[in-house]
Amino acid sequence: MHPTSDANQRIARISAHLQPSNFQMGESSGLSRENCRAKGGAPGFKVAILGAAGGIGQPLAMLMKMNPLVSVLHLYDVVNTPGVTSDISHMDTGAVVRGFLGQQQLEDALTGMDLVIIPAGVPRKPGMTRDDLFNINAGIVKTLCEGIAKCCPNAIVNLISNPVNSTVPIAAEVFKKAGTFDPKRLLGVTMLDVVRANTFVAEVLGLDPREVDVPVVGGHAGVTILPLLSQVKPPCSFTPEEIDYLTARIQNGGTEVVEAKAGAGSATLSMAYAAVKFADTCLRGLRGDAGVIQCAFVFSQVTELPFFASKVRLGRTGAEEIYPLGPLNEYERAGLEKAKKELASSIQKGISFIRK
Repeated sequence: MHPTSDANQRIARISAHLQPSNFQMGESSGLSRENCRAKGGAPGFKVAILGAAGGIGQPLAMLMKMNPLVSVLHLYDVVNTPGVTSDISHMDTGAVVRGFLGQQQLEDALTGMDLVIIPAGVPRKPGMTRDDLFNINAGIVKTLCEGIAKCCPNAIVNLISNPVNSTVPIAAEVFKKAGTFDPKRLLGVTMLDVVRANTFVAEVLGLDPREVDVPVVGGHAGVTILPLLSQVKPPCSFTPEEIDYLTARIQNGGTEVVEAKAGAGSATLSMAYAAVKFADTCLRGLRGDAGVIQCAFVFSQVTELPFFASKVRLGRTGAEEIYPLGPLNEYERAGLEKAKKELASSIQKGISFIRK
């Protein structure tokens, strides 16, 4: 191909992407809104971040701009997205970045997305539980999920907005109402619990955290967070005191950060890191990589509860396989009963919010 015509084609492709209004999508072209995948400057996936100007959203957007699997990055929020978009768009990586401001631009932000990451909502302040966030964040998640159901019903959804134990059931109910619910594609992000568990266990064992893998099951708040320390890799043993210390620290990791920040927010940087780590596993699954396994809070038959976090295998359609909990010791079995009790009421709270 002649070099200039190749360059012109690339420019046309990028400008069509940046100013879609110049690109008339008539039905005659065979492109409908749902299956049009305008390519950016790089091969890869189209990712939207909803809540991109927030405490988690900004570092999350920066890290996703650095991910080579992302070709198009849409940043949506109700405030400040133009500035964040301008800033991040200057990074010399492959992903093309576009910003969307306010609810009237939500549908444009979502159309054609492969993966939608939702950190939107208010953060915890000292003295607040994740449940105190419920009333505000529940409404936000409902609105955003209605947009997803309409504009990109086949996208994989990574839900971060707390309380995850209730917002994931809310999202499921919204998708059910719209007739688009696919349990494999709705994933509550509990990755920060795994990241913390790996870090704290590695400290106790004197290992590099990158060599440690701790399964964390249950939910994503307090006692619903159940680290399975008997299943840590590499295999190791802990004293009863270490088990108590590690379990409590992993369960209260969020509160530790909220208190340390003393009113200036909650865990945003480690959460963004964990979210990107999880999103990357989703994108590798979408790409068709084999053996991509991670913990997530999903629609599940592992226990009698409708939603539960455990290890899942991620593939082209989301969570393609959900793994059982495996052998639990007595301490973990007792912890599981406690976790299920609290989790049941959090799940019900989310369902009732939509069905009320």
